Amino acid sequence: ITADNIFMGCENLKQVDLVEGKETRETIAALHFEEWRKDMNREINSINQILPNVDAGGEWDDDIDDHTPGEKAEEIRTWIRS
Repeated sequence: ITADNIFMGCENLKQVDLVEGKETRETIAALHFEEWRKDMNREINSINQILPNVDAGGEWDDDIDDHTPGEKAEEIRTWIRS
């Protein structure tokens, strides 16, 4: 995710699945490190709480003479780095 406009106009982007939702949950559930499982579930839930509430961008902004980039890409990059 290198550009802020990569999710421009994607209002339906509301959650992140690391692989596929079911497979990710099964992989995490299969791990024997209970504390790590809890941490991973908390991290995934944290981004899934943020995405529905941030702007996807795509609206025309006369001030910059371009479409607004939105905040979803920035939020996902920040989440990945944390």
